[in-house]
Amino acid sequence: MDRLNIKEEARKLVEKLPENCTWDDLMYEIYVRQVIESGLADSDAGRVTSVQEVRAKFGLPE
Repeated sequence: MDRLNIKEEARKLVEKLPENCTWDDLMYEIYVRQVIESGLADSDAGRVTSVQEVRAKFGLPE
């Protein structure tokens, strides 16, 4: 997300929450958004792990 739009994106996020939401609900939504954006940035930068590498790391069959 463009740093200049964080304030507007935060407003949109808050508006989507139900009226009876808690601070924990808000923090969860922010966390999820942040993790997704971080993952997308990693992917764009080529910092990815193949399915085969993950399976090998955890001892899962191909």
